[in-house]
Amino acid sequence: MQLILFDCDGTLVDSQLVIHTAMSRAFERSAVAPPDRQRALSIVGLSLHEAVRRLLPGGEEGMLQEIANGYKAAASELREDPAFAAPFFPGARETLMTLAGRTDVVLGLATGKSRRGVDRLIATEGLEGVFGVIQTADSAPSKPHPAMILQAMASAGASESQTIMIGDTTFDIDMAREARVTGIGVAWGYHPVDALVQSGADRIVESYADLRSALGVGGEGGA
Repeated sequence: MQLILFDCDGTLVDSQLVIHTAMSRAFERSAVAPPDRQRALSIVGLSLHEAVRRLLPGGEEGMLQEIANGYKAAASELREDPAFAAPFFPGARETLMTLAGRTDVVLGLATGKSRRGVDRLIATEGLEGVFGVIQTADSAPSKPHPAMILQAMASAGASESQTIMIGDTTFDIDMAREARVTGIGVAWGYHPVDALVQSGADRIVESYADLRSALGVGGEGGA
């Protein structure tokens, strides 16, 4: 049995437009200069409060909470606008369905999104029953703390050698390293490949076809 955990934003779905725009609006509504796109995307994967803390170091707790609340409100508004859709990366859905159909795999999510956000994604994209394990920022410390992976392993009854974490940020790879599991970095996300390598990624994949090969599974449909 293998436990295969995926990050969400930047790994499965391309949500950069929503994240950057919502964060910019949140900062502006609090009369604080917003981060540029690169800086805004650098914190993807962290829990929301930790992300805001890194974007506004030294900020007072009240201000950090105000911006976090502003981000939630802005993101909710943007999700109603088709122009801010967050599509799956090419081959992501097909890979999930291939893995979900295997009896020797438990498929999971380990994401900085809230459980509400994950449930919305699952319902919108018709992914009910695909993930056997779901770990979110609501039930564990922010990445790169290994709790999400450790809790997923305990839930699935998986050992370190049976577990793989797949993500696009150094937070994912650092989390995998701390949990002593295999960490696979994806080249199409929000952190540069050289940073993933420096964090200790066991492997870098360039496409979902490459990932399926790395996992030893077949499947058609998308790069």
